[in-house]
Amino acid sequence: MTDTIFFDVGNTLRIVIPDKEFSDAAEAELMRLVGATEPKEVFFEKLEANWKKYRKEAKKTWIDAGEMELWNQHLLPDYDPELVCRHAGRLTRLWRDHDGRRVPREDVKDTIIELDRRGYTLGIIANTITETEIPDWMVTDGVAHYFKAVILSSKVRIRKPDPAIYHLACRAIGKKEENCAYVGDNPIRDVQGTRDAGFALMIRIDEPDTIAKEPQEITLHPDYTITRISELLDIFPPLK
Repeated sequence: MTDTIFFDVGNTLRIVIPDKEFSDAAEAELMRLVGATEPKEVFFEKLEANWKKYRKEAKKTWIDAGEMELWNQHLLPDYDPELVCRHAGRLTRLWRDHDGRRVPREDVKDTIIELDRRGYTLGIIANTITETEIPDWMVTDGVAHYFKAVILSSKVRIRKPDPAIYHLACRAIGKKEENCAYVGDNPIRDVQGTRDAGFALMIRIDEPDTIAKEPQEITLHPDYTITRISELLDIFPPLK
């Protein structure tokens, strides 16, 4: 019996809304914090190149860096290490904000509340570079208490699709893999990780932004594909 549901967050529970004014402000603050004096275009071209190099390595090794390591060793290795480490957490949030404003899907909170009411244990397993963004969102939106375990790759260093992060989440929440489902957006790593970990179900939310950024051939398939989070209520009836 499936009685536990783990969620991804980025492009699953929350999506990015382009907001130029918001992004410009984040970029300006990021440069100010590290004392960047080079032109904005030059600074972010170098930062983007370092980011892509880091992401390629992380996807190959299935290991994520913590915030201080990320900025000091990978993203801004040429800048004052003490200054970069001091502001690492803030820099990570600003780097995320330069993409746009992250907001929850409109049906997320009501669906979470209803799944909890129906008796399901809920948790989060997410690849993320920030250690605070997801917890802050959960508190701000009043949903933190519904999630019994929150496993972030930036905290535990393991990233999807490594089945180890799924096993860790199951131990943290006190459930067996065969009683768990996973809801994510990535047609490759989310499906592969869930299958390799031995979860009972994999549900993929069809997010066009994810598909556009996924260059690999899709050979794995979820048990269900949905377009709205509220469709989970058709898959998970009340537990007796």
